[in-house]
Amino acid sequence: MKLLSTNANNTKIRKSQEQSGLRIASLSLYPNDLICSGAKLALCMKPCLKDAGFGIFPNVKDGRQAKTDFYLQDQKAFLEQLIKEIRNFVALCIKNGESPALRLNTISDIDWAKHGIPQMFPQAYFFDYTKVAARLGRTPPNYDLIFSYSQNPAYQKQVQRALQTDAPLAVVFRGFVPVGSYFLGREIIDGDQSDILNQKQKGKVVGLRLKGNEAKKSKSLFIVEPSQACPASSYAIAAE
Repeated sequence: MKLLSTNANNTKIRKSQEQSGLRIASLSLYPNDLICSGAKLALCMKPCLKDAGFGIFPNVKDGRQAKTDFYLQDQKAFLEQLIKEIRNFVALCIKNGESPALRLNTISDIDWAKHGIPQMFPQAYFFDYTKVAARLGRTPPNYDLIFSYSQNPAYQKQVQRALQTDAPLAVVFRGFVPVGSYFLGREIIDGDQSDILNQKQKGKVVGLRLKGNEAKKSKSLFIVEPSQACPASSYAIAAE
C-alpha cells in the first residue's frame, strides 16, 4: 500500500502547488477521534472534508481507512514506510530541480513532529491544519500550522490559546466567505486558493467555504454563518 499521493489529485493540493511553485506530496488518512484528537470538542467530524470530493467514492474511503488502520495497528512499520516514501519524494524533487513540500494531515491531525518526521527532512517544507492549540509555535522551522476554529463552547479554551498567537485561524463559513470583514477581531481573507499562501497570513482569519453535500446539511457549531462576521466599516468604528 502506497501512503503518499504525489500527483496532486486533491483540488486544494493542486491549487496550492500551482500557486506556490512547490511540488507537494500529501497523506490522506480516514479521520477518527484517535488521529483527530480535537475533533470531538470542535464538533467537526460530521462536516469533515472526509465526505467531500473524492471522499464520496467507497474505494477512496476504503483506501484511507486502510492507511489509518495501518498507522494504528503497526505504527513502527507505518512510520518506516512513510519515511522511505518521503525520502524518495524529496530525492526526486531535488533531482528535478523542484522544491519539496508535504501535507501529511490532509484530513487528520497527527503531531508529526513528535515522530521526528519534519526534523528528518529540513530541506522540505511541511504544512498542516490543527485543532490542538498547544502545537502552535512549537513546530520545527520547516513546519507551519493553521489553527482550525469552532464556536462550540467546550472548545473555547483551545480558541483563546490560539488567539494569543499570530497563527492563521481557519474558519469554515456556510455559503460564502465574507472577505474583507472581521471575525474575532481579525480580518477575513479568502482561504480557498492556496494552503501554502494561507500559512503566511499571520494574524488573519483564513475563510473557507463549507464543502460537501452532507456537510452542508449539518448544523454543527464548527460552521460559522457569514452574518456573524463584522463588516470592515463597523469594525473600524468599534476600534476607534
